[in-house]
Amino acid sequence: MLSRAELSRTGVVFVALLLALCATDAIAREFRAADTQTEDYPTVQALRYMGALIAERTGGRHEVKVFHSRQLGEEKETIEQTRAGAIDLNRTNVALIGNFVPAMNVLAMPFLFRSIEHMQKVLDGPIGGEILNSFEPYGFVGLCFYDSGARSIYNGIRPIRSIEDLRGLRIRVQQSELMSQMIRSLGAEPVEMPYGQVLTGLANHLIDGAENNWPSFVTTDHYKHAGHYTLTEHTMSPEVLVISLKAWRSLSAEDQTIFREAARRSSRFMREKWRDLEEQSQLKARAAGVSIVRDIDRKPFEDAMAAIYTRAAQDPAAAILIERIRKVE
Repeated sequence: MLSRAELSRTGVVFVALLLALCATDAIAREFRAADTQTEDYPTVQALRYMGALIAERTGGRHEVKVFHSRQLGEEKETIEQTRAGAIDLNRTNVALIGNFVPAMNVLAMPFLFRSIEHMQKVLDGPIGGEILNSFEPYGFVGLCFYDSGARSIYNGIRPIRSIEDLRGLRIRVQQSELMSQMIRSLGAEPVEMPYGQVLTGLANHLIDGAENNWPSFVTTDHYKHAGHYTLTEHTMSPEVLVISLKAWRSLSAEDQTIFREAARRSSRFMREKWRDLEEQSQLKARAAGVSIVRDIDRKPFEDAMAAIYTRAAQDPAAAILIERIRKVE
């Protein structure tokens, strides 16, 4: 029969083991990641690649389950859920998260980046790092940027060769005041609409056109109802991958490092996939008979953005960031 002292020691050991087991369960979890794009889209593939890296580096303690194709809602909804901690990871366009994180509005500014190479140099350098570090006060942690190519205007009414051709057209934009201002400045009528409703809007003539990159134009079948694509390339705003502050604080310092490194590697992986899809999308659109207007005079489009830049410059922090981006060679 055990003595009182031995029973006491046994009880202490049992409680210690129980606490250790509970602690292990607490740090091992499945992280929910949201993406509105389809299963084979580069951003979705990149999230899965990141999840595989995390599972490998943590010995299976942490897993990432990717919900694609708007399974968790439209981007505006998933951003709000991520901020509240109901969604752990979220891939979103900077224009939409700019409603919460001010620096993102600068990256969405029209005609800010001279080229994709210019944008990548900015995002891969000190400026990009500073921007990602600015998310925390707003309930997110910025992990990395994904490419999103250049956004251009397409419609089913007529080819757009000048600003005059845009007048009166109803153009879908993201649910962002900045994007509405941009289209309004070009003389068209902006229609803020969730991404998942654009195809129906085009098919039923609720809108005349929209603006997006080559893959989004083709993979969503927008090209079947909007046969005129003009390379305005008005924005080159990237995608950003964020994790909710709640989920981030649940991770140990070591696991936070693993998540950041996996995100950076997924960004490089995504760029390779993106280049391939962009090329395939252009070929598919051309084969389907889409008229592509390449040789437009961009200067009048850029000049029309003067009021938007004047308004942005009223915020000293935004004005400084815009100037720094423009100076990157």
